[in-house]
Amino acid sequence: MSALIDGLTWLLLLGGGFFVVAGGAGLLRMPDFFTRLHPAGLVDTLGAVLIILGLVLQAGFTQVSAKLVLVLVLLFLTGPTATHAVSNAALVSGLMPWTKRKDND
Repeated sequence: MSALIDGLTWLLLLGGGFFVVAGGAGLLRMPDFFTRLHPAGLVDTLGAVLIILGLVLQAGFTQVSAKLVLVLVLLFLTGPTATHAVSNAALVSGLMPWTKRKDND
């Protein structure tokens, strides 16, 4: 049973690490502020959730896993909320989303 938990832990940690790195690469590749918020808000949140779930599996049924679950809930709620607040503030301040246009001039 320990080998199964260790395998699931490694799978979650590696998956979370992949999503965090993919989110960082997406952050660099996107053309403007609003499209950069997408990988920062969604993909990095998913990566952090997977990493914390892997740590919860490794901690077992202890006080540490309860604290990790609280951090997971806090991260799951604040990440998308902060992304929405930042994008709304950018729209209110006048920053317009990027559009790909063909200029015929």
